[in-house]
Amino acid sequence: MVRKNDAKMNRIKLLVLLVGIAVLTACQNGVPEWYENGLRTAHVQLLEGAKEYEQSGLLPRSTTPTGKVHLGKPANWTSGFYPGNLWLMYKMTGDEELKQLASSYNSLLKGQEYNTGTHDLGFMLYCSFGNGLDETSGKDYRELLLKGAQSLISRYNPKVGAIRSWDFGEWEFPVIIDNMMNLEMLFWASKETGNSLYSNIAVRHANTTLKNHFRDNFSTYHVVSYDTISGAPVSKGTYQGFSNSSSWARGQAWALYGYTMCYRETGNKAFLKRAKEVAGFVLPQISRCDDCIPYWDFDAPGIPDVPRDASAAAIIASALLELQNYVDNSENYMNIAEKILISLSSPKYLAEEGSNNYFILKHSTGSYPHNSEVDVPLVYADYYYLEAMRRYGELRKF
Repeated sequence: MVRKNDAKMNRIKLLVLLVGIAVLTACQNGVPEWYENGLRTAHVQLLEGAKEYEQSGLLPRSTTPTGKVHLGKPANWTSGFYPGNLWLMYKMTGDEELKQLASSYNSLLKGQEYNTGTHDLGFMLYCSFGNGLDETSGKDYRELLLKGAQSLISRYNPKVGAIRSWDFGEWEFPVIIDNMMNLEMLFWASKETGNSLYSNIAVRHANTTLKNHFRDNFSTYHVVSYDTISGAPVSKGTYQGFSNSSSWARGQAWALYGYTMCYRETGNKAFLKRAKEVAGFVLPQISRCDDCIPYWDFDAPGIPDVPRDASAAAIIASALLELQNYVDNSENYMNIAEKILISLSSPKYLAEEGSNNYFILKHSTGSYPHNSEVDVPLVYADYYYLEAMRRYGELRKF
């Protein structure tokens, strides 16, 4: 009898062989070897990992301190990224098995559209059901996303002009820079329904954040708390960065991506200006790194002997690949994004097939101050890596 692990390894070897043939053909057609190697590895990891964890009823998030996979519940803020990864890989490969697995993992999230206790419904629902919307008949996905948009705006405070982020801690009304990423689902909801309520709230939130979250050098605070009576900010600081005055790398990435997306959805030049200003701050910071993969905080003590954050790098690369479409002198943005993707696709950051608990990338940092998910794979690093690779391939016309 063939043992389960032997059968699994045989499947991996066969998949590597088949994809390897495709890689050789692609390379002969001018596609860079690093790009094809990255996609080949991602394909293997996602296909095998999705099968491995499918029966758990949970979704891969990261690894534990002992090196085991950390599987999260559907209500976890990261829950939408894994099915999103499967959808993105399906879109790039046409592998029907990935499509079936993506639908299966999406089904775990049904019911979260009624979750009014989180601001992360964009991450949870739009990255999963949103990516699957165009690949299925879509009616149930559409209704689910619209309900999710209604739940998200229930957290909006018109006096503050923003959507509340967390419900824990001593802040009166905390808003984190990450929340910019959840606005895309609201823009979609307005286009889908013709109801401007959703986009109006998204624009107001973006404007409030633009006004209060940024320093003079266009770096961003992580958390701004507001007085709900006056609507004025009462504190500005961090939760996951080194200090209240430091520049947490992933926070800068969220800002760059968020304002680029807001410009795409609105055409508001103030949002494009802010995206370019944030890029002007971020690019010199990542250029300090020999491989363009940022340290977890740009101001962390002990640089260069501190953890990197591959997730921040992947988000920045994806954002730059979109931002370059909206500016005249786009070559620098394209070049930096390419350098990031080449680094992420190198053995230093790209996992070997069958390793890394089937995550794609290594060396991300979740929350260093809390000693949580430090120097580990993170599912959202994989998501934005795949999104950036897809955007890069489309731009290069591979």
